[in-house]
Amino acid sequence: MKAIVWTDYGAPDVLELCEVEKPTPKENQVLIKIYAATVTQGDCEIRNLKLSPLYNIILRFYAGLRKPKRITILGQELAGEIVAMGKDVKNFQVGDEIFSPTFFYFGAYAEYACLPETYPVLKPTNMTYDEAATIPTGGINALHFIRRAQVQAGETVLLNGAGGSIGTYALQIAKMRGANVTCVDSGEKLEMLRALGAAEVLDYTREDFTTRGKLYDVIIDIVGKSSFSKSIQCLKPNGRYVLGNPSLVGMLRGAWTTQTTNQQVIFDTADYPREDFALLKEWIEAGKLKAVIDKRYPLEQTADAHHYVEAGHKKGSVVITLKHNPGT
Repeated sequence: MKAIVWTDYGAPDVLELCEVEKPTPKENQVLIKIYAATVTQGDCEIRNLKLSPLYNIILRFYAGLRKPKRITILGQELAGEIVAMGKDVKNFQVGDEIFSPTFFYFGAYAEYACLPETYPVLKPTNMTYDEAATIPTGGINALHFIRRAQVQAGETVLLNGAGGSIGTYALQIAKMRGANVTCVDSGEKLEMLRALGAAEVLDYTREDFTTRGKLYDVIIDIVGKSSFSKSIQCLKPNGRYVLGNPSLVGMLRGAWTTQTTNQQVIFDTADYPREDFALLKEWIEAGKLKAVIDKRYPLEQTADAHHYVEAGHKKGSVVITLKHNPGT
């Protein structure tokens, strides 16, 4: 089968199109014919090791010290069709249309992948494979952040880095809860955010939200680039500050702030429970939530997709569409 193989740590050019052996499912696994995958900022950070020093060490020990060995195909979310199963699989049938996170298996940049049967979820009936592939990272993390921040009707919410896959889902979910949402991102993304229902949009290249004198019930820093101290000063009493991409220092400062003030700093990661996938699927099929896709690239242009995402331009999600995708 064709796959994009991760040959080294570094720039997108370390991703190469190769012929590799088609996987065979174990007893508890399903074999998925992949129709779509995505490129997230997280994929780029893993590829080039632009992570915190602690996470860099962990990744090298897991993937390979000098170059990737244990993980050779990247990609954290996919959508496709189940084409074979191990003998112990009980909850799926051949032909089921699914989407799935890949977790530490990775492997979405390929024509086929094997995953445990506990990972996939039946695809929403009103979504294409391209759209469904955006749910595992964007949808789940957005729901987690909004829920952990306990966003309520009438509250003011600021999303920093709102224009990506997580932010576009978070905006929609916060609006569903009745919140008044301000979105911060680069200028080319603001029109899209307005169309999704943002009450106010700010171009961070022209204006710093922390200097405007406005206070918010909730600030969700999806990209992890806002000033911790200045963001805390922009919270109302009993406000909540969510660190979507926390550093170790940020977590320590957050724990101290939560213990010593009436404001709460939240930095735990999503657990990916199946009931959350079910809830997102319900909202999508009811027409309350939709995917935002910026660009689509064929599998052989995955490195180009990484270049685009790494430059910070993407609006919503960037999708890798395989040639056998029935939606193309």
